[in-house]
Amino acid sequence: MTSTAPDAATLTPQRLRAWAWHRQGLDGSLLGKSSEDVLDHAGWARSVGGANPYLTLFSRAGIGREQADRDVAALKIHELPTARGCTYVLGQADYAWGLQLGRDAAVAPFKVLARMGVERNEITLLEEEVLHALKEASDPLDPKQLRDELGDSVRSLGEEGKKKGASTTLPTALGLLQADGRIRRVPVNGRLDQQRYAYTAWQLPPSTVDDDGARSLLLERYLRWTGGATLKQSQWFTAFTVAQSKKALADVGAVEVATAAGEVLWMLPDDVGRLAAFEAPADEQIQLLAGTDSLVLHRRNSAEMFEEEDRGKKVLDTTLALQADLPDHPILDRGRIIGLWQYDPGKERIAAWTFARPTAAVSKRIAEVEAWIREDLGDFRSFSLDSPASRQDRIDALDAANA
Repeated sequence: MTSTAPDAATLTPQRLRAWAWHRQGLDGSLLGKSSEDVLDHAGWARSVGGANPYLTLFSRAGIGREQADRDVAALKIHELPTARGCTYVLGQADYAWGLQLGRDAAVAPFKVLARMGVERNEITLLEEEVLHALKEASDPLDPKQLRDELGDSVRSLGEEGKKKGASTTLPTALGLLQADGRIRRVPVNGRLDQQRYAYTAWQLPPSTVDDDGARSLLLERYLRWTGGATLKQSQWFTAFTVAQSKKALADVGAVEVATAAGEVLWMLPDDVGRLAAFEAPADEQIQLLAGTDSLVLHRRNSAEMFEEEDRGKKVLDTTLALQADLPDHPILDRGRIIGLWQYDPGKERIAAWTFARPTAAVSKRIAEVEAWIREDLGDFRSFSLDSPASRQDRIDALDAANA
């Protein structure tokens, strides 16, 4: 499905926000879909030991934590290091080539070790010993258990290593094995919103595409997930060079589309026609998302999601629209940020600040997400080190702004 690009004057920030909202499946179009379907349609869910993967699935398809955890246990979805070496939750069809994209980031730590006199054959031998230990173990082994099992095969790198973030040789070996699909990390309690892992042996079939093919696959997925992005936005997500990006864009047949703001978006040809026919929904569509949700993070363009009259809004003297990353989680209506929220586990409630008086639809959705967090998650952490104490100032600031 292709057609002439829509008139640039019609591609206003408001229309493009609603278009991205639709492409992300936040309009109810993914209700009832599986975890794999959501991640294929909306994009990989960023995982940093926080609850974003759970809210990604809940907001789009109504999937609860227990179902998500069952899907993780069944390897239908899994957390893996991929683009930029960052960890995302992926669907199983993307495992092999997704890992391939993160391979360079897994190799990079060895360069640090090499400067401290560690030879490649030492790491290769350690990889084989790790793999043997995991194959022999009846249960997954955490890093401490592996160090105890492997003894002197794991070399301490002393104070110099600690300063460079490599206290022993084990993390590098684990990273290389994981990037090859020979081992995988298992969350110790089966949950995605923490960062305590053990490792188990794996035999993931290798990728069937070369590196150029993997980059083209990612660009195709990325443009489909976002509905269109600038070259700079795509490079932030992929970490591809300009030459790699341009080749991948050519491989997927991407085309340039001008917008009312003067930007040029790269889009898949079929999406150009879909955008030309797209009409923004007339009625409210309210969602509470994580600050690392795909809608926000894939293009890192939260500033564009504020309406003009809200661009000067501040929390704790921070102008929200000037931040590369949101300091709190967003409340949105059809792609427009209309407020912010944090979860207060001590009071089992959401602290929410909406820029205007909340409508019935806004209050209803806040109550729904609040109940889901309370009953399904217990807390909503942004990342592994997030805690009720660390976010109390932000909770207080949202309450004060809402007073």
